Amino acid sequence: MGMNNVGPVIRMSSSGTHGAGGVGCCCFRCCTCIHVEFLKSLPGIMKIGETLISGLIQSLLINYGLRYSSTIGSAFEGSLTTASACFLTSALLLACYAVSEKTYRLIRSSLFEMMFNSVACFLYLSSASYLAFATKVFLTVEYYVKPAFDVYPAMTAAYILSGVVGVLHGADAYICYKQYKSGR
Repeated sequence: MGMNNVGPVIRMSSSGTHGAGGVGCCCFRCCTCIHVEFLKSLPGIMKIGETLISGLIQSLLINYGLRYSSTIGSAFEGSLTTASACFLTSALLLACYAVSEKTYRLIRSSLFEMMFNSVACFLYLSSASYLAFATKVFLTVEYYVKPAFDVYPAMTAAYILSGVVGVLHGADAYICYKQYKSGR
C-alpha cells in the first residue's frame, strides 16, 4: 500500500489585479517590475494611504513631540510605537505588492493581512484617543500661554490623523475579511 503524501496544491490564476506590469511608453513597456494596476486599485490606494499617513504621524511625533514626551507621557510612546510598527509593516506590504503580483494574490487574502489591519485599526484608534486626552490635559494651558508653542497643533494633527488611518485600516481589514472568506 503506497500512500503518496502530497501537500496542498496552490493554483494561481492567470488573471490578476495587475495585468501587464510597468508603464507604457510609446510602443513598449518600461519599469515592468512595477505593477501599476495594483497601485491604481482600491487595495493599492488604501495601502499607499496607510503608509503615507503612518509616516506623517511618525514624523509629527518625532519632530514636535519628542521634546515633550515626558510631559505627554505614555500616550506619546504608545502613539509613536503604533505609528512606527504600522508604517514599517504597511511600507513592506506595499513594496511587496507593487513588485510581485504573486505575493499580492497570496498575502492579500490571507489571515496575516486581515489580522494586521484589524490590530492596526485597534491600536490607532486607542492611541488616538489616549493622545487626544493627554494633549488636551497636559498641553492646552501651555499652548494658550506661549503663542509660539508648536507642539499642541502637531499633536492635535497626530491624533486626528491616527483616527483617520485607524478607520482606513478598519475598512481594509473588512475588505481583506471578505476576500479571505470568499477564498480569492
